[in-house]
Amino acid sequence: MKLLFFLLFTVFSIGAYSQNFELPKLRFDYDEYEQGIDAKTMEIHHSKHHQGYVNKLNKAVEGTSLAQKSLVDLMMYASYRSKAVRNNAGGHYNHTLFWEILTPKTKEHQPGEIENAFLRKINAQFGSIESLRKELNNAAAKRFGSGWAWLVVTPQKELVVSSSPNQDNPIMDVSEVRGIPILGIDVWEHAYYLRYQNKRGDYLSAIWSLLDWGVISDKYNTALNDPILAQIEKESWPELMHFHKVMAQTFHPAEKKDFAPLRARGSEMFAKAILLKTSNIPKPLLKPEITQALNRLEKQCGVLNKAIRKNARDSSLFKKINSVHNTFHEIQGLCHD
Repeated sequence: MKLLFFLLFTVFSIGAYSQNFELPKLRFDYDEYEQGIDAKTMEIHHSKHHQGYVNKLNKAVEGTSLAQKSLVDLMMYASYRSKAVRNNAGGHYNHTLFWEILTPKTKEHQPGEIENAFLRKINAQFGSIESLRKELNNAAAKRFGSGWAWLVVTPQKELVVSSSPNQDNPIMDVSEVRGIPILGIDVWEHAYYLRYQNKRGDYLSAIWSLLDWGVISDKYNTALNDPILAQIEKESWPELMHFHKVMAQTFHPAEKKDFAPLRARGSEMFAKAILLKTSNIPKPLLKPEITQALNRLEKQCGVLNKAIRKNARDSSLFKKINSVHNTFHEIQGLCHD
């Protein structure tokens, strides 16, 4: 019951809209993690480093519209956020997950056992827990510099091992592997240097003695039905992002009567509209309304490009780029329906 309450509280604290993010309390005293991580490292890591990410994140969003965004929203569109928001939102989320999955093995505390369906999935994809351990440790060992190794549930409900630099994670749109992380191993030096110095491999071996497979199993089962997976799959449409970028870089200047970017990049926009129309549309978005809108977008971009080549007046170009802009946002709206 205590574990269930803790998990529910953590899910709420991560997903809730709040103007002030807070440092989560650890379930155990710093010295109780001694079998894998020394007490001083735990204290510095939690009360200094993690607290620092929380403080900087609150400062980065203070007084902006982002102050009302959830932690997941801040990360989902990381490529559009400032470095301060991206790094500190990731730092807060990543460390919160890390603390959740660590349980010291003592007379008073015993890590939960792995759930059968989760174990079957691991065996089917990796062969065994030991094979998964080797793959995760390999990803962590090969992560150059600072970062994380992950076990991720993808939108296709598969398990994938990946790694990311700095405080990035698989929820972010900058990640090569997208999905919900259910196990994360911190390989920043501040996570292990006091005891293990440069011996990252020794730290990776020791950290497995603290992993709570009961908690990780619960996270796996929760992730399978988490709407974030469907949202990530919808957002994993690179051609849509590429078109959005060039449209934004031409439309917004045109709003301010600067048509030079539009005249210079009209053919590029038309080419990206063609690529978008012929791209692999994510399965949740395979619906007639989106297909029809994509066809319309391509035609509008073709007409716009032809007008640019004929040196049409600015007023005429603005009407055409405005139509492109409206159709694109119609497609975006359909993606979120």
